[in-house]
Amino acid sequence: MARLNGKVAVVTGASKGIGAAIAKKLASEGAKVVVNYASDKAGAEKVAAEIKKAGSEAIVVQGNVAKEDDVKKLFAETKKAYATVDILVNNAGVFDFQPLDAIDEKHFRKHFDVNVLGLLLATKSAVSLMNGEGGSIINLSSVVSKTPPAGSAVYSGTKGAVDVITRALALELAPKKIRVNTLAPGATDTEGARAMPGGFDEFEKWAISRTPLGRVGTADDIAKAALFLASDESGWITGEELLVGGGIRL
Repeated sequence: MARLNGKVAVVTGASKGIGAAIAKKLASEGAKVVVNYASDKAGAEKVAAEIKKAGSEAIVVQGNVAKEDDVKKLFAETKKAYATVDILVNNAGVFDFQPLDAIDEKHFRKHFDVNVLGLLLATKSAVSLMNGEGGSIINLSSVVSKTPPAGSAVYSGTKGAVDVITRALALELAPKKIRVNTLAPGATDTEGARAMPGGFDEFEKWAISRTPLGRVGTADDIAKAALFLASDESGWITGEELLVGGGIRL
C-alpha cells in the first residue's frame, strides 16, 4: 500500500530541482500534490504532467511565498481542489552568496522575505487547512546553517532562522498533532548549483573533497528523506533536523 494514500501535499517552489523531485516522490506514494511555482510556469506544468502520467493527481498554482496575498491564493486553490492539507513542504528559496561589502537591503530582503517570511506565511495557511487529524510540515534548510562558508552570511542566516523556527513551531503545533521538522541537504546537483558563479565542476570537486560518501547528492536523495518525514514512518519525530548530505559538514 502506498504510504501517502489519501494525503494532500503542498510543495512550494516545486517547478525544478529539489522541490520538483519531492513533489514527484510524494505523488509516487499516493499523495495528491499541489505544485507551487513563483515564475517558472512551464517547469511546474511539466512536473504536474509527469505526476499525472504516473497515475497520481496534481494541480499547479502560481504564487510568490514572500507575498501574503499570493500565499492566501495558493491555499485557497488548494482548498478548492482538495479541501484539506496533510503535508506542507516549505521548499521555495533563493540563494546568492555575497561578501559583506556587497550586502545591501535589497540582498537581505530578497533572502529573508522568501526563505523565512515565506515559510511562516505558508505554514500559517497550511495549518488553517489541516483537518484535526494532524499533519507533517517539512522545512528545507541546509548544512550551511551549521558551518557557513565565507560570503554566505545572509543566506546561511536564513537557514539558521529556519532551524530555530522549526523547533519553535514543533512545540507550538504539537497539541494539534502537527509535526514540524527540518530537512537539511548538503551539496546537491540542481539547476541552481549548476548556475553558480565559477562553474559546477569546481563546486563539485570542492564538495566531493568534503563529503565522506564521495559524491554530491541528487535531488532524489533529498526527496527520499522528505518522503520519510512526510509519512507515518516518522510519526514519533518532531522538532528535529535531518542532515542529508553524505556526511558533509562543509
